[in-house]
Amino acid sequence: MPANDTNAAPRLIAIGSGKGGVGKSTVTANVAVAMAEAALAVGVVDADIYGPSIPGMLGIAADKPTMSPDGKVIPAEAHGVKVMSMAMLTDDDKPAILRGPMVTKYLQMFVGQVEWGALDVLLLDLPPGTGDIQLTMAQAFPLEGAVVVSTPQDVSLKIARRGLRMMEQVNVPILGIVENMSGFTCPSCGTVTHIFHDGGGAKIARELDVPFLGKVPLDPAVVDCGDDGLPLVKAAPDSPAAHAYRQIAATLAHGRSAAPGIATPFAWTLADGTGRPAPAPAGGDGPPDLLVGLDHGGSGLRLRWADGHDQTLADRDLRLACSCAQCREEITGRRLLDPASVPLDLRITRIWSVGNYALGMDFSDGHSTGIYTFKVLRAMQSTEMEDV
Repeated sequence: MPANDTNAAPRLIAIGSGKGGVGKSTVTANVAVAMAEAALAVGVVDADIYGPSIPGMLGIAADKPTMSPDGKVIPAEAHGVKVMSMAMLTDDDKPAILRGPMVTKYLQMFVGQVEWGALDVLLLDLPPGTGDIQLTMAQAFPLEGAVVVSTPQDVSLKIARRGLRMMEQVNVPILGIVENMSGFTCPSCGTVTHIFHDGGGAKIARELDVPFLGKVPLDPAVVDCGDDGLPLVKAAPDSPAAHAYRQIAATLAHGRSAAPGIATPFAWTLADGTGRPAPAPAGGDGPPDLLVGLDHGGSGLRLRWADGHDQTLADRDLRLACSCAQCREEITGRRLLDPASVPLDLRITRIWSVGNYALGMDFSDGHSTGIYTFKVLRAMQSTEMEDV
């Protein structure tokens, strides 16, 4: 259903790949246009800061974006799809030479400081790999899930598996695998030649128990369409590849059904209660590391999990359990934090969500750099203290 509420958050779907050259951005551009053709309000964030390509594939001019009256960037638009990309901020042949913190700043701006309007879906076209950009997106935004693109060859599938595992570790659901460049159909005789093998995408989907979204066949027109800024679903709407893109778009448009956790994103200031997250409906039959309730009292942080387990963790115990680089040696795991330096009356002052998989916390001693994954929190021992 198209979005009607301008305040409603769009569904954020990441599209990634373990390695480059598998046609991930081509898949993103064509799926986005296919969704727009189906009357969905669609946006695309070109999260490949160092090698942006989405504007070129959609025929968007390299003009600098304008600003709205409230200081937000107005995205470009083509074929019914709104787009934000580093290519719109730099000259065509000028490289983006940026360190990690600046990359994070741009990514957060591309999602949160753009005048997207009422969107149904916001696709995030990730660069290849499992590095800083992927982790930033998983931590900073409540992703509905990720789509992994691979070619059928073994080396691509092995690296795609790494990308899948990375998303699983940060609690980003895998919406499915797309097998791109699946086979070439001769335009003269109709013979299908599987240049990069066949069936690898479906096989790895079965092995990892994730959906297989379909095969996109090789089509020589893809190259010309990308160069001309006219997506294949527009240039050759009746081609087998265009049909495959539309099928993938239709599957993703239906969304997924999953056990809901606490409402994210949130940033809860305990002193005045602002930003406190709404609890999820009580169930008792969900996964043990899905957080559905969050509270704080005299005995500490109270957590409720989807399987019905309740847990209370003392503020000071949480501070001592911090595993950031200031508190624990990254290679050996040796504790650097001296427990004697942590006040007995230390308190949590602020709690915020880190993607779908962790909490961040501010403490009264000024410490704020720790990330507490749900799995780590669930494994901690509850305090036996009562509220006072």
